[in-house]
Amino acid sequence: MNWDETPPATADDAPSGAGGRLVGADADGDDQAVEAALRPKDLGEFVGQERVREQLDLVLKAARQRGGTADHVLLSGAPGLGKTTLSMIIAAEMGAPIRITSGPAIQHAGDLAAILSSLTEGEVLFLDEIHRMSRPAEEMLYMAMEDFRVDVIVGKGPGATAIPLELPPFTLVGATTRAGLLPPPLRDRFGFTGHMEFYAPAELERVIHRSAGLLDVTIESEGASEIAGRSRGTPRIANRLLRRVRDYAQVKADGVITREIAASALAVYDVDERGLDRLDRAVLSALLKLFGGGPVGLSTLAVAVGEERETVEEVAEPFLVREGLLARTPRGRIGTPAAWAHMGLTPPPQTAAGGQAGLFET
Repeated sequence: MNWDETPPATADDAPSGAGGRLVGADADGDDQAVEAALRPKDLGEFVGQERVREQLDLVLKAARQRGGTADHVLLSGAPGLGKTTLSMIIAAEMGAPIRITSGPAIQHAGDLAAILSSLTEGEVLFLDEIHRMSRPAEEMLYMAMEDFRVDVIVGKGPGATAIPLELPPFTLVGATTRAGLLPPPLRDRFGFTGHMEFYAPAELERVIHRSAGLLDVTIESEGASEIAGRSRGTPRIANRLLRRVRDYAQVKADGVITREIAASALAVYDVDERGLDRLDRAVLSALLKLFGGGPVGLSTLAVAVGEERETVEEVAEPFLVREGLLARTPRGRIGTPAAWAHMGLTPPPQTAAGGQAGLFET
């Protein structure tokens, strides 16, 4: 099973109304506690991400043969796909300790200097959400990655002096959900860059079967397939749904997860066959029923749903767009033909006759 162990989101990090979603990709406290016990320990156990695994395996084996530290690694991709897990595997494969921190926690260059100066030779430093690090710390990191040295400024004004501090060779593993926000000088200093893709249903089934074994849960192949199809291509969500279905099977049935049990359990938790939850369906329902499929402005749509604008834009829309159920156009949000079909609604005549077709062609 592969997913990230990210620090719990604060009120400032998550849009209002985003917390507590069963199909949310961010980890909460309960997720982190369970994930620690279920993470794969080496690349052989890691499911999915075949290209990244193959490339990373070559990088680590070459470093071990040279007897040196591995190149700095940048992992990008959506939350819950395995970036933190891979960082821990890198440390394990290199036989090195790992230190975990995050970009938002490093607000000053001194914070980063304190961490870097305490690293031991060969240690792996995992820096999650690296794109959110402060600019002064980011500039200090350039020299640390390239020359294994930092200049510590002592004093202020004309009397300030820079004291060079040598660092032992280390491996930085940076993780980001928004690689485009990384400045080129920082991105270029990583020796290996891997992009984490969403998982195919067959890969998620393997993740679910492995997790079920570790959790001592009996699950049939069709039950795993049902859960995988509603997991949004994300292992973290797949394992969260597995735990909820396990609870349902334990209370309502004989503890065995079949397709029928999985479908009934996820219906209780408002997760439909495509992985949409209450918020997703509310957005689609308002868009289709109230506004005839659009186009409609984001603020108007958010008011109709009863959520904040940021919640609709950052929490609901990305998955709906990826699934081809909603489209963003210069004139506003519109529902696609797939959205009408999924919601079991008949589009109005002007939509069926091509009244919105021009919006898809631009």
